[in-house]
Order: sequence, then C-alpha cells, then structure tokens
Amino acid sequence: MNIILRLEHIRVDPIIESRKISNFFWAFIVLLGSLGLLLVAISSYLGMDYLILSEKIYDFPFIPQGATMSFYGIAGIFICFYLWFTILWDVGSGYDIFNKKDKVVCFFRWGFPGKNRCIILRVPMKEIQSIRIITGVQEGGIFTRTFTYYSIVYMETMEQGFIPLTRIEDNLTPLEIAQKAGELAIFLGVPLLY
Repeated sequence: MNIILRLEHIRVDPIIESRKISNFFWAFIVLLGSLGLLLVAISSYLGMDYLILSEKIYDFPFIPQGATMSFYGIAGIFICFYLWFTILWDVGSGYDIFNKKDKVVCFFRWGFPGKNRCIILRVPMKEIQSIRIITGVQEGGIFTRTFTYYSIVYMETMEQGFIPLTRIEDNLTPLEIAQKAGELAIFLGVPLLY
C-alpha cells in the first residue's frame, strides 16, 4: 500500500500496472524462447547442426518442422514486442487522486499511445455513497481443492456504481485492506461497509 502524497486536503495513491517484476520476467522469457525457436529454424534451413538435432536434417534443405519453428519464433517476437512496448509505455499505471478541496476524486491511467492515451475518470465527492470491502472465494485448482479468500476495496457511487480501488493481484493482507478502506472512509467522510 504505497501512498505517494498525503496532506490534509489531498491524497494520491499510485497504481503500478505494467512495470512489475513479473512482466519483465515474462517478456524476457518470451524473448529467449522465440530467439531459440528462430535459431532452430535457421539451423534447419541451413542444414547445420547448431543444436542437438537428428542426422536426418541434412537430407532436407527446409523441413516442415523448421517452417513451424520459424512461424512460432516470429509470433513469439511479435508477442515480445507487445510486452516490451507495454512496459515501456507503462500502460495501465497511474494515480488515484482524492481532493477534498476541489471535492472531486480523479482516477488517472495511461493507455496505449494515440489520441486517448490519457484516461481520466472524475467522480464528484457528493456522489460517493460508501467505501465497501467485498470478500470473495477463489478456487485454487482442480487437483488441490483449496479455496483462497480475497478482499477488494470498492468505492460505491451513484452514477458509476462500484469502482474498485484495489485488486486481487495487489496481494494485500486483510490488515492492509482494512487499513486502506478505513483511511479512505475517514478521509472522504463516508461510511465503511463490509
């Protein structure tokens, strides 16, 4: 729960979306996998044994497996470009700004480059009805039969309905969820419902 700015009349919560360590990890893994597939396709085309391949590779200048490997390698490169550009442009990240002086809550997010790169949602504070903590159950898997309980903090408004303020991926403890919801309810002067 990172708060970048907390004053008497304003509170700014940062949202980190695409520049997570896991996104860097998967972009790097996809890059290595697609380059490996392209290396296998090129070695198949040239008839060289760069990797541990069977001796039958020398009989055909470009075997169907090489064509398949090159297709998957090129597709992997495109996916890798998408992942790295998403990280570079910081898509999905932004700020939640709670401003009591202007009596507005502003949700600011970055999108993909273009005309609508900056996404802003403004909610007047008079429309905010409550802050809610909603708990759900997520099944762990078919083989484990475990259940995981998660909680999400929502801001209930008259016009937009429920606006999520936290996500499951944030991995916040129940104490951090309750602390964030309580601080926001006190800051906005609205009830906290569970």
